[in-house]
Amino acid sequence: MTTSKAYVFDIKRFAVHDGYGIRTTIFFKGCPLRCKWCQNPEGLETKPRVLWFEKNCIHCRLCEKASMPNQMHYDERPYFNKEYSGDFDNLVHICPSSAIRYDSTLYTVEELISKIEEDRVFFKRNGGVTFSGGEPFLQKDFLVGILKECKKRGIHTAIESSFYANLELVKQVVPYLDLIFADLKVFDETDHKAMTGVSNQKILQNIEYLLTSEHKDKVIIRTPLIPGYNATERNLSQISSFISSLYPEIKYELLNYNPLASSKYDLVDMEYEPGKLKPFAPDELETFKNIVKEAGIKNIIEV
Repeated sequence: MTTSKAYVFDIKRFAVHDGYGIRTTIFFKGCPLRCKWCQNPEGLETKPRVLWFEKNCIHCRLCEKASMPNQMHYDERPYFNKEYSGDFDNLVHICPSSAIRYDSTLYTVEELISKIEEDRVFFKRNGGVTFSGGEPFLQKDFLVGILKECKKRGIHTAIESSFYANLELVKQVVPYLDLIFADLKVFDETDHKAMTGVSNQKILQNIEYLLTSEHKDKVIIRTPLIPGYNATERNLSQISSFISSLYPEIKYELLNYNPLASSKYDLVDMEYEPGKLKPFAPDELETFKNIVKEAGIKNIIEV
């Protein structure tokens, strides 16, 4: 068993939207993209960070008394110095109400597979484990190790990924996957850079490999529909034409905008750039479905 470790910022049990059946979804820390509408801002940074939970705080100020020089200051609440080079263990351990906590936990493969095994009873009807993030491919050695352990135990495996990764790594990982959710958010490279901070050439290369390989029937392409950003006829037509030309039977899922993520940004001291947006109405979603059908998509996954 590999000795590598990875930071996990959430383990979501009884998940029903991350693959078939009842699943346990593992959210890895770290992401190379910076999508304007990121749903999991707590998973962007690779390193763990300390957070303050207002509802738990009893304002005892024990953290202030225990703090090291330049570690934090207290002004009606604790504010942590992001430039502090040490850890925040002393503050986490001294807080009596768990108002100060790390945003993630460090796991070995052995520790995480033990957590997954606790839920095995719920995997009987097509369920399993889904690796998400952040970006799972950033934790490459750990990802390969945990997937191998899952396969040894006969646990169904899925991944949710941007596929912003080297092709050789993708080829190494996909044999251990039973289901692949690949995000393709923006087709035009210039637009992709503007909305996510990176080029989409690696992503397109990996999707082309997936859809022309023996693994193509495992793949579901996903596009989150973000008002004012990528939810346009041009973008959806380009994506649909591209993936259907590679594999006409490809399964494609359009994800309606989720407004709940914006509430997480205060927790991580970030601003949610899109502001207040609303999910699309049923008739608007139907229009998007018609666009992708006209562009060659035969199999639309209904959420």
